[in-house]
Amino acid sequence: MELLLKYFPNLSAEQIEKFEKLGGMYADWNEKINVISRKDVEHFYERHVLHSLGIAKVIEFEPGTKILDLGTGGGFPGIPLAIMFPECHFHLVDSIGKKITVVKDVAKQLKLSNVEAQQARAETLVRRYDFVISRAVTRFTNFIPWVKGKFRKEDINEMQNGLLLLKGGDVDQEMEERNVGYITYHLEDYFKEDFFETKKVVYVPWEGKR
Repeated sequence: MELLLKYFPNLSAEQIEKFEKLGGMYADWNEKINVISRKDVEHFYERHVLHSLGIAKVIEFEPGTKILDLGTGGGFPGIPLAIMFPECHFHLVDSIGKKITVVKDVAKQLKLSNVEAQQARAETLVRRYDFVISRAVTRFTNFIPWVKGKFRKEDINEMQNGLLLLKGGDVDQEMEERNVGYITYHLEDYFKEDFFETKKVVYVPWEGKR
């Protein structure tokens, strides 16, 4: 928690309480199923919670924003962002049922009324969102067909509706496989821990929705 408060000093008492509970919940679930990498358990707040909140350093979602977390796994980046932005709606989707079971349990225990968890494939979703977020699910070129037709036309945030992807390594080569405009935010500019040296948020405004 010291780590989170170092970078997000204005958390409310309720947010702090929810973030504090996360570690124990995921440790318990990890004993049953492999929700997060075993080697990452002791670095849970740095490599999962703070990493997810890298998106919150790039954008402050307006109340009423609808966000789809595609390939959420055990709930990242969606769960930490849902705690951070309680007035936004988060739809967390994964094709693996046991991971969605974890997400539903965490959301229920934390009383996160702004989280909806669903086992589904991206192609079957018909709703529209302001932003689609994801963390290292697949290469960008594979991701594009999954999100086509999933964006709302009206922009209610300072940033145009689009994708916010947590990625590592050399993103330029990957992103340039498709002819799209994008902006890369380096998380080492926001967080000083070594883990973030190669981590980035890639923002892709969704021009195709117009």
